[in-house]
Order: sequence, then C-alpha cells, then structure tokens
Amino acid sequence: MEYTMTRRVDGPFQDVVDSVVEALEEEGFGVLSDINLQAKLEEKLDLEGYPEYRILGACNPPLAEQGLDAERDLGALLPCNVVVYEADDGDVVISAVEPQTLLSVVDNPNLDDIAGDVHDRFDRVLDDVAAEY
Repeated sequence: MEYTMTRRVDGPFQDVVDSVVEALEEEGFGVLSDINLQAKLEEKLDLEGYPEYRILGACNPPLAEQGLDAERDLGALLPCNVVVYEADDGDVVISAVEPQTLLSVVDNPNLDDIAGDVHDRFDRVLDDVAAEY
C-alpha cells in the first residue's frame, strides 16, 4: 500500500522547498510547521552531515473543517505532512502523505471525498514543482 506521493527533481534544495510552499499556497494550503530535521538531529544528537530534510505540516482550513465535522478525532492525523529531502544521488525528493491511504485507517466514508480532493491537490502541487525543474 502506497503511503506517499513522490516526485524527484534536480534543483537547489532551498529553491525546491520554496517552490513547494508556493505550490501548496496556490492549492489553498498553509504551512503550519516547518521542521528542519537536519538541524534538529545535529542539535539533539550532535549528528553532523545528515542530508537536508524538511518536514512541512500543510493544512487547508476549509478541508480540515469538513474533515473534523465528519470525524472529530481526525485532528490526530493533521496536518498533512509534505517532506523535502536530499537523496543520495543529489536529487531532491518531494514526498506528500497519500491522503486516501492515511484516511483509510479512520473507516469513515464521509471522508472519502475530502481525501480525494486533498489527493488531487497534492498531485497538482507535486506536478507543478516537478515541472519547474
């Protein structure tokens, strides 16, 4: 079972992160959190040389509200994460959670349309960013 939607690009890491944030905004998502995993691992574990790795917590407020109205505990699965990281071959990987897979654990058919909508929006985000590079 696929749990992510992924594209690989060849571009400067920070530029790709910025492009992902812009593309998310165009699809109605805000980035609620931006975790620099590389910096956190260096800070907490004194681990140097870990590849660039960012975790972006994306939220589309109207879709989140619809989901929470259908399933109040859904907040435990929010926000939807999009990761951007440096691959071993130098490419930059963009990977978004597959919302249909994620929401399948809830077993609430009222979430199916929302999951499909988020899937389509994430697919456009990934395609738009990949087209830039």
